[in-house]
Amino acid sequence: MPPFHFAQLRYLSLFFLAWLAAFCMTRTGLVLGHLATFGASGHELIQAYAIGLLYDLSFLLFATLPLALYLLCCPRRLWQQRWHRAALHMLLGLSLFVMLSTAVAEWMFWDEFAARFNFIAVDYLLYCDEVLDDMLESYSTYPLLAALAVIAVIGAVLLRNATAAALRAPLLGWRGRVLTLTSLALLAGLSSALLGQGALRTANNSTYLRELASNGPYQFFAALRNNELDYPQFYSTLPKTQVAKQLRAELNEANAHFIGNQPLDIRRVIDNPGPAQRHNVILVTVESLSTNYLGSFGDTRQLTPNLDRLRQQSLFFNNCYATGSRTDRGLEAISLSIPPTPGRAIVKRINRESGFASLGQQFQAQGYDSVFVYAGRGYLDNLNTFFGGNGYRVFDLSSVDKHDVEFENAWGMSDEDLYRQTLKLADADHAAGKPFFMHLMTTSNQRPYTYPDGRIDIASGQGRAGAVKYTDYAIGQFLQQARQQPWFSNTLFIFVADHSAGSAGTQDLSVANYHIPLFIYAPGLINPREFAGLTSQIDLAPTLLGLLNFDYVSTFFGRNVLREQAAPERVLIGNQQHLGLFDGHDLAILSPRKTTRRHDNALGISHELSVSTSDPLIDRDIAYYQSASYGFSNGLLGWQAANSLTASALEHH
Repeated sequence: MPPFHFAQLRYLSLFFLAWLAAFCMTRTGLVLGHLATFGASGHELIQAYAIGLLYDLSFLLFATLPLALYLLCCPRRLWQQRWHRAALHMLLGLSLFVMLSTAVAEWMFWDEFAARFNFIAVDYLLYCDEVLDDMLESYSTYPLLAALAVIAVIGAVLLRNATAAALRAPLLGWRGRVLTLTSLALLAGLSSALLGQGALRTANNSTYLRELASNGPYQFFAALRNNELDYPQFYSTLPKTQVAKQLRAELNEANAHFIGNQPLDIRRVIDNPGPAQRHNVILVTVESLSTNYLGSFGDTRQLTPNLDRLRQQSLFFNNCYATGSRTDRGLEAISLSIPPTPGRAIVKRINRESGFASLGQQFQAQGYDSVFVYAGRGYLDNLNTFFGGNGYRVFDLSSVDKHDVEFENAWGMSDEDLYRQTLKLADADHAAGKPFFMHLMTTSNQRPYTYPDGRIDIASGQGRAGAVKYTDYAIGQFLQQARQQPWFSNTLFIFVADHSAGSAGTQDLSVANYHIPLFIYAPGLINPREFAGLTSQIDLAPTLLGLLNFDYVSTFFGRNVLREQAAPERVLIGNQQHLGLFDGHDLAILSPRKTTRRHDNALGISHELSVSTSDPLIDRDIAYYQSASYGFSNGLLGWQAANSLTASALEHH
């Protein structure tokens, strides 16, 4: 008798076919909805669908194993009970609802991140309350769920006869049950061995096509499993002595003296000439502020009049790049001056996120009140623990009386409320005679893009353009109010994006999509000018401390870009897997499975080449990331490790 004549396998096949149909419709919907983005030929789309089928089948082999185990172990007497068959009918209907909800969720996720489920989706799962609030504010969630439930019920009714026929079929014998279950387990194990997260590549290596070929739930569980990657195991390495020589050449400055006694120890004394300038610092990390939204970079919608004026009044870095595509990466790069090591950001590495020689520690050592001021709730992204354990006093939404918050959405208080609280904190420190370093993190410029009414001419909740214009408005109001304060003339104001509004592109790392603005505004203290040198977020900390003439022991991978540099320029960009170094023209990429590639003319029509570790650009790339991963794993980036050498080193120099 053919295998699928038996009840258990016929019922199981209904799940398989329904989910395969849902995955195919999801993929087709993404293609039709974003056809111009993919820019693929018919052959390439067919290949993406074929690869996608492999991922779909692999996920379903794992996902249906529990159900298969139950069906194949279910006793005959229980199987024949009427209530049991009714429950299996209901289970299929529930499965239809889940698959439809998954398809809609994938569409929404793609609309926001141009990707299938990944690390971001895993992070969102950890903060379900905020994500639920965000969905309720951004979409008509309850009517949508009700509609999906109705469609699922209709689907279950249409499949009623097929389901009933499957449940009435003869049952598989025990020998057949054991053979079937063993075969399913072996196939699932084989698929796991052959397929990895992002292991299969499409013909033209398009990131969009590869994401299209992926399976959202598969990618989600792969990201959940592989949220940290061991650098030596997955990436190309070079001998420590070679890495040390290359990295010290990258970091060496005329005023730097290396004091570490291990090859990959980058601790060094930075001796800035002249007396220390104990100016206050307010560093504002602005959510998702891409350069392409600024009028001074060509946008014609007049969204950023305040920032466009501020550019003329500031030391403006017009060639600055974010290290990653998430807030945690931006905060990590700015506070620790470290490249984006593979896997989860250090900010989120529970039990391994404290004790670093951060920018906050450096200011605290100089007698400053170092404060991390967050518009949201600091337990999100582990921010309270990270900043609280690295030299900062934490002030977040929970620190503010509810009556003092004029506007709040799913992610936190409005930018205006954040700036209002900052002014109070600065006034208190000034009254106490204490210099302050405040690192702010805004939240208004993200979905659901809501903000107080009546501020700008775009209604709240209408999209990112309105949120950008409100962000600009709030910055203008903040600076206007700050100018009335007695501490204003002795304060540096820094505005930098945590990341751009979207980093996805046709390549694994699309350099142009990491371009962000960086302003340092301090009338009477810093002369306005444009700085065109290549600048990374990891360069902000040493550049700022250089402007203040602070002497310190550094564990920073960045450098003071305002000093004349002997080393060639570079920025470090990455995502959870791919690690890049861009030299202003070409891009080197390190990927898992010890893959090394480069893109020549990375800002233009980029051509990917597979190259060996002997390529000079790859050599530079490895030097940064291998050393950063080694320093993190071996405690060489800690505050105590740096501080133990500080007194004797500074005294000697």
